[in-house]
Amino acid sequence: MPKPSLHVILFSGVQNLPLFAAENNGFFDKHGLDVRLTSTPNSGELRDGLAEGRYDIAHTAVDNAVAMVELADHDVAIVMGGDNGFNCLIFQKGVSSFEDLRGQIVLVDAPNTAFALALYRILQMNGLERSDYKAIPEGGTHLRLARMLKDESARAAVMNLPFHLLAEQAGLQNKGEIIGMVGPYLSTAGFVMRDWGKKNEAALVSYIKAYVEGLRWSLDPKNRAEAVKLLEERLKLAPTIAAKAYEIATAPGTGLAKDATFDREGFKNVLAIRAKVEGQSGGTPPAPEKYVDLGYWRKAVGET
Repeated sequence: MPKPSLHVILFSGVQNLPLFAAENNGFFDKHGLDVRLTSTPNSGELRDGLAEGRYDIAHTAVDNAVAMVELADHDVAIVMGGDNGFNCLIFQKGVSSFEDLRGQIVLVDAPNTAFALALYRILQMNGLERSDYKAIPEGGTHLRLARMLKDESARAAVMNLPFHLLAEQAGLQNKGEIIGMVGPYLSTAGFVMRDWGKKNEAALVSYIKAYVEGLRWSLDPKNRAEAVKLLEERLKLAPTIAAKAYEIATAPGTGLAKDATFDREGFKNVLAIRAKVEGQSGGTPPAPEKYVDLGYWRKAVGET
């Protein structure tokens, strides 16, 4: 009998280390799955592809799931947690204050989701409304970094790992982690079309089992050297950048969440940021339960 084949869509970054580990160490095969990982160029392709059935699972910034529900009326279920995104606010050379961004270009993936909304909220908290700057959609973080390095008119962006390390290395300014600016934040999560999940429960539970096994392997200090090498190879990083990224991603309390536990407070803040920035529901965020079904995760990790 052939193995279930799952197509997973994601953004490039260190947050994918558990998936790399699961693939590299045969954990998907161990749990009876044939899994294909695909990096998306932007949020639009990820969201449309999941809704249209071209991808089975999205493993990326959770606000994309919220956007699918709120902006396109898709029935999406978030099935597991992950991490806070390891995002930092990056300024172009020569930008000395938030006021310097007035009338300038800031880069986002898509204008209405995830790190874009976090960026708008940070700017709002520092005296800049949406009409005070121009948000240009550029695609995934690697594309935003490339644009900032070649175009000094691109003045700011939010970047995840390893890209904010590469930005610093290239002379751009790291103004700090966004969780220090907006509070707790859930970034990476796994989500599916709700109907697909119901029809493919066994495969989805097996996927989460394999992911958690890859996560546990990644967090085990005895695997550090192998994990760093895996980041070097998969993300084409210099050894020093890969090592630093690994340390950030595995830091106790702030790194990859143990067993992909769902950060409810972080997700509530994601919803609050969307409500404040987009005016959703009159500025009042919906209840998290509208979007979440952790039943598959509980079966995978043995919780009752």
